[in-house]
Amino acid sequence: ASTAERLLPGAQFHRYVSGQHSAVRSPEPYTLHEELAEHIDFVGGLHRFPAERKMVTRASGKEEATARYQQRRAAFHLGVTPAVIRKRYNLTDGDIGALPNNSQACAQFLEQYFHPADLAEFMYLFGSSFGHRSRVDQVVGHQGLGKAGLEASLDVEYIMSTGANISTWVFSNAGRHESQEPFLAWLLLLSNMSSLPWVHSVSYGDDEDSLSWAYMERLNVEFMKAAARGLTVLFASGDAGAGCRKLAGGRHTFRPSFPASSPYVTTVGGTAFKNPFRVTWEVTDYISGGGFSNVFPMPDYQAAAVRNFLRSAPKLPPRSYYNSSGRAYPDLAALSDNYWVVTNRIPLPWVSGTSASTPVVGGIVALINDRRLQKGLPPLGFLNPALYKLQEKGPSAALYDVTQGCHLSCLDAAVEGQGFCAGPSWDPVTGWGTPNFPQLLRALLNQ
Repeated sequence: ASTAERLLPGAQFHRYVSGQHSAVRSPEPYTLHEELAEHIDFVGGLHRFPAERKMVTRASGKEEATARYQQRRAAFHLGVTPAVIRKRYNLTDGDIGALPNNSQACAQFLEQYFHPADLAEFMYLFGSSFGHRSRVDQVVGHQGLGKAGLEASLDVEYIMSTGANISTWVFSNAGRHESQEPFLAWLLLLSNMSSLPWVHSVSYGDDEDSLSWAYMERLNVEFMKAAARGLTVLFASGDAGAGCRKLAGGRHTFRPSFPASSPYVTTVGGTAFKNPFRVTWEVTDYISGGGFSNVFPMPDYQAAAVRNFLRSAPKLPPRSYYNSSGRAYPDLAALSDNYWVVTNRIPLPWVSGTSASTPVVGGIVALINDRRLQKGLPPLGFLNPALYKLQEKGPSAALYDVTQGCHLSCLDAAVEGQGFCAGPSWDPVTGWGTPNFPQLLRALLNQ
């Protein structure tokens, strides 16, 4: 601590203890020596305490889920599988990758690992109707040997079954940044690699207020670099709806998620079938993350769409709960409810979250890249400007508009647990809606 205080004049470090956890932090601001300041973007781990991590999952135990299925089996299908995804989004069995120079990836954090045996079993059970690969082509980073993580299994199985027969990489990122995902280390790794997959799906995120402005801005620089290289970076919008933060004095506000709130990534929300066990039209999944950044201003590419929502929505939360001039998200959505996943060799039903919808969209974008590359066109790259321009031309069949349902938020007298609600065109719950693959392919082949 004394060395850090000499390097960072003004800082005074103390050890803070809460239960079994402790952290060394400075309550005082720091300065940097003049000769160092121009070379440093930020100094982490000084002021902010580790965020309380809450796992949001609706994955039922195997026995309970099986019992519930037995009660419904006469009337309903099993839940979301690759075949259900393909039926809903109009992917034929022939819609698979064809080019060796096309690739896709997902990134894992927080010691989440997939097992190759789980992937092979998943494809054996659910991939028989379409051409696919049953092995990840490249793992970058440490692949742990312990139990498989549900998150990692879900990501790998659904990006590879949607973006079927496309070369897939997994980036396995060890360590922490202030007890949270080391996003910057992952992005710097991408920036220093000359050959990369064109699509990157990420199902992780943190509360925007748990990260420093300098750190988020540094990540945005790397997201811009990725866009300049023609990469598509997709982030899950989160599973806490609009979120909720309690302020001093007992007031509440919504709580945006980052990197979902970055203007330089494409953010994916979640939906559910109107009838949860039939392939029907979709409604909002109540957990679907969405809202407005408190840090980043609204980018020009979405300004008209968001203004239209704010002007036409029949009911909005009180303005004190959100920043209507901030970057609004998500940008689009996909099914996020009742998935089948194989993890630790067990087929597990009723797995839900935007961690499911994001790799599905990633696989669809990778398939569109495949067709573009076949025609000698570049990959899609940063998707948002083209996506908003396409939809703002008027009603489009490229995306199924989701117009029913609201997501959750603060349990207080003002909003009573309800955040924003879906409506026609763009909304901060499901974005522009969910993909209709043939029409989306047709529209984006000419971008």
